Amino acid sequence: MNNVATAIEEQACKLSPSARMELVDAILSSLDEPDQEMDRLWSQEAEERLAAYRRGEMKAIPLDDVLAKYR
Repeated sequence: MNNVATAIEEQACKLSPSARMELVDAILSSLDEPDQEMDRLWSQEAEERLAAYRRGEMKAIPLDDVLAKYR
């Protein structure tokens, strides 16, 4: 990462969680070019995780616990 990106990252980390999420959304929207290979890989990953969960190899984390981590 170059110096400008590092400086932006440092400042972004000082924002509130909701402001960081808005920033992430804006950045991701700027990259709004479909990538079929990436979509395929994420779909495959999601299917593998769901299968592992159904086999009892992976536990679910309650939403409240996940959200508490970012408060």
